Amino acid sequence: MMKINSEAKLLRVFIGETDKLGSVPLYEQIIIQAKKTGIAGATAYKGIMGYGGNSRIHTSKILAMSEDLPLVIEIVDSSEKINEFIPFVKDLFKQAKCGGLITLEKAEIIQF
Repeated sequence: MMKINSEAKLLRVFIGETDKLGSVPLYEQIIIQAKKTGIAGATAYKGIMGYGGNSRIHTSKILAMSEDLPLVIEIVDSSEKINEFIPFVKDLFKQAKCGGLITLEKAEIIQF
């Protein structure tokens, strides 16, 4: 069983669902690499509406069908592991030539 101090970090990565490197979606690559790295947990969420740096609205409304809905990936672990993982995510953005947003905040682990 993995042990994490109650003090941890929450890494959030905001991307579009069509963001890919080759034929593999970025969210898959991020989560699979997080698992390989031994990070405690990662989850991808699909948004129903959002916009980013280009100010273009992405929505799941029927009249404005978007095939590029927003995705948020949340990754939680110790500060050390998260800080080591951030360069991987930044490198993926560069390789895929896509935008995105990465945020980092303190998290307190209540139960794991």
